[in-house]
Amino acid sequence: MKKALLLGIIVAAAALGEIAVTIYSDGFALVKEQRKLNFLKGISEFNYAPVPTQITPQTVHFSAEGISVLEQNYEYDIVSTARLLQKNIDKDIRIDLAEGGVSVTGTLLSASSDNILMDVKGVLSSYRLEEVVNVAFLERPERLFTKPTLVWKLNSETADKKDTELSYMTGGIGWNAAYVANVNKDDTRLSLDGWVTINNNCGMTFEDAKLKLVAGEVNRVQEAPAPRMAKASGVMMMEDAAQGFEEESFFEYHLYTLPRPATVADRQEKQLSLFPSAQTDVKKAFVFDPSKDNKVRVELEFENSEAKGMGMPLPQGIIRVYKEDKSGALQFVGEDRIDHTPKDEEVRIYLGNAFDIVAEKTNKDYRRISNRIYEEDFEVKIRNHKEEAIVVTVVEKQWGDWFIKAESHKGKQTDSRTNEWEIPVGKDGEAVLTYTVRHK
Repeated sequence: MKKALLLGIIVAAAALGEIAVTIYSDGFALVKEQRKLNFLKGISEFNYAPVPTQITPQTVHFSAEGISVLEQNYEYDIVSTARLLQKNIDKDIRIDLAEGGVSVTGTLLSASSDNILMDVKGVLSSYRLEEVVNVAFLERPERLFTKPTLVWKLNSETADKKDTELSYMTGGIGWNAAYVANVNKDDTRLSLDGWVTINNNCGMTFEDAKLKLVAGEVNRVQEAPAPRMAKASGVMMMEDAAQGFEEESFFEYHLYTLPRPATVADRQEKQLSLFPSAQTDVKKAFVFDPSKDNKVRVELEFENSEAKGMGMPLPQGIIRVYKEDKSGALQFVGEDRIDHTPKDEEVRIYLGNAFDIVAEKTNKDYRRISNRIYEEDFEVKIRNHKEEAIVVTVVEKQWGDWFIKAESHKGKQTDSRTNEWEIPVGKDGEAVLTYTVRHK
């Protein structure tokens, strides 16, 4: 049987047919390959390559009419000089030395990154690798692989060429969304472009693939880490698609399909347009939330709705915001990360802290009413040094059972822990908010 298997080894050398890649934002992908391959009748060994270096072998599913897979091995011990030295321990090798052109043949006993130890006619001899100009391996290893390979023992009912489909999951490839926003002079309109960045370090290039992206939080069971190849620096490639991704709801996630084939090369960062540029109304807000810091935050708010010019579910990612200065040059004004945002939901972007607005919160008094009830008086002063009137949203966070007993400005409770006030402040002016919180 061993002889029959050795004679029946076939290497999958046929070109890839259709290939589909579904990439998840958590850093993995589902790959489906279609090939037309030749098979021998009966039981044989079949080498299928290439496959990604970060493939998850347990997820492999191979199908072809009249074919059954009896055994699978994932071979990732890729040939190299260092690996061949290890594989030839206790075997004869020949080395050529730089000095004098001398050749030495002996049994290899050990090998490291600096030297090798050999038994040369009963004499233990150590040689520095920097002295060696050539190593000849006199025995060829039985299993020698130049790329990661799936090795199957399979049974075929006939000997002919068959249509096959292989699916598997692989790590080392993921995607994230990024957005470029431009606001107008009055900070009332915003144009938004969405981009997808695919980072491929899985060890394989996918030529002219049908590309899909999944946005959402997909649960995966944590397994022991598989062997990984060293990560190499990637090459950035940007493609501006006239037509962006087509979005659809899928299970409890969102699926984005590129309506044209795309090549995702190994060790490459690729950028694709997520959707055509969209415009929407936007509001600039000044927010003072002492529970975060003592600064007045600058935020932009817009509604992700079709009626406002948007309405596409937005995958989580970073929004970078720009604005033209007086000369017409775009300047960067801040960035923030948004979570997955369904349509018809509000998007709020924190850009930074206001330079010309100062706010101070002071605890003016504390009163014990009973063993369980007490009151606190607070004062918030807001000074506006801008050449225009503004409105600042003051946020108060409290714990436990509480309510606002008195207030100088009418506010509203937004949830069980939060009360907010909209405080107008005149040009180069000051406003004072006072309020009393009762705890019980």
